[in-house]
Amino acid sequence: MLIRKKYNIAFIISLVIHISGLAGMLWGNRQLFATYTPANLLIMFLLLLWTQEKINKPFIFFMLACLFSGYFVEYIGVHTGLLFGNYTYGKVLGSQLSNIPLIIGINWFIVMYCCGTVIQLVTEALKKRLPDEQLQAYKKWSIASVIIDGALLAVFFDWVMEPVAVKLGFWTWAGDGSIPMLNYISWFGVSVILLSLFSLLPFHKKNIFALYLLMIQLMFFLVLRTLLI
Repeated sequence: MLIRKKYNIAFIISLVIHISGLAGMLWGNRQLFATYTPANLLIMFLLLLWTQEKINKPFIFFMLACLFSGYFVEYIGVHTGLLFGNYTYGKVLGSQLSNIPLIIGINWFIVMYCCGTVIQLVTEALKKRLPDEQLQAYKKWSIASVIIDGALLAVFFDWVMEPVAVKLGFWTWAGDGSIPMLNYISWFGVSVILLSLFSLLPFHKKNIFALYLLMIQLMFFLVLRTLLI
């Protein structure tokens, strides 16, 4: 199947799922639709794998690094408060191990992969406009851009999502419930590490569906943030 056709099919599936979820949360049984979040994440994860060209060992390594480190940093956060702040997970995100949803590693992979791919696509587009004498410097600044700009994009995504996630019962912050600055600092630090792997490992990083999915998810949470919070 041509990759463009895969992109289009994945886009339609993800768009329908998110629009349905949005409608359900705004005008239906909000808590019921919130419990479908793990299924949503799993489907988006599978669509990203389906649209990924050339799944090689470096890609699998990056994916596993996100899955396991995503769970690990959340474990540290929940049980020590040293990362992200003091918070606890609700039951909305499904099955848990040591009070951490098993699906959370998949969420980390989706965010890291999409943010890294989007910045990679942007740098590739800019490369075409560079004069020949600047092409040698392209590789260094493009790697730095994917790591730093990708991490900033991930933090922005979390900033958009956080109030909605709390409202839907994904997790709860201690004290007065305000989101601590440590959360965003930790998100940036963890993202820098994972996106360094993304940038340095040799695998295909031009999955257009990752761009579509990030835009869909951002719009999904922006609408909910505007209308629910």
